[in-house]
Amino acid sequence: MTVATNPVHSSSAGRRPVSWGTPLTYALALAVAAVSIAPILYVIVGGFRTTPQIVADPGGLPDPWVFDNYTRVLTQSKFWQQAFNSGVIALGTTLGVVVLGMAAAFVLARYTFRGREGLYTFFTLGLLFPAGAAILPLYLMLRDLGLVNSYYAVILPQVAFQLPLTIVILRPFLSAIPRELEDAAAIDGAGRLGFLWRIALPLSRPAIVTVGVLAFVASWNAFLLPLLVLGDVSLHTLPLGVQNFSSQFSTDTAGVLAFTSLAMLPALFFFTLAEKQIVGGLQGAVKG
Repeated sequence: MTVATNPVHSSSAGRRPVSWGTPLTYALALAVAAVSIAPILYVIVGGFRTTPQIVADPGGLPDPWVFDNYTRVLTQSKFWQQAFNSGVIALGTTLGVVVLGMAAAFVLARYTFRGREGLYTFFTLGLLFPAGAAILPLYLMLRDLGLVNSYYAVILPQVAFQLPLTIVILRPFLSAIPRELEDAAAIDGAGRLGFLWRIALPLSRPAIVTVGVLAFVASWNAFLLPLLVLGDVSLHTLPLGVQNFSSQFSTDTAGVLAFTSLAMLPALFFFTLAEKQIVGGLQGAVKG
């Protein structure tokens, strides 16, 4: 005896359920993106206007487009000196964070010793420590060490403050590498450092790029620490240059917007290029 199947039931069973949460999710994502991007676009576009245009119509578009503001900023030697200072400090911070963070995370992930989890907890507690609370004692310590008015006065503290997040992101990647790979590398004659260099580093590339970009952007945008320890104007970074330019040309709103947009574009461009790597690195850290 053959039992006839219900075509209506079979067709409905094959359908995918409609997710009403998806449109809402996209709407919220677009709203967050608009709130985040709108100020950046306003600053960049505002640099192509004149101050009278901004005063007359703050939310309008350039009419006509003015390039003199950006040209005036780019032809200033101070701007390029500040950009050089920001680049040296950001690259130095990024290198220190990646090297020291990778070394510490590798030991905490691949070595077994007494107090390992306690040490890792100590590092994670650094995420809860506000950097602003340590500014005054940090300045006094740097002054006693003779590091004030030098690149090291900014690079070393920034490396220290970035290490907790770096270790939290890198450790899950290194812990997820199978022990079989390490045993195979040992059979081939590779020691701990050989395994780190040949296997662990390539496999942890998304996490390394993530911590590197986060350290670079945070260093490039740092303001309070350079303000306190870099009294020499020739060592000022771009965030300090924005403040100096705003104070000197307080009535030139369009020029200030042009200087601000040029100061933030390198970090924004760098972050955009590594966006996919950052997402992959953060996902791997959460899964770990």
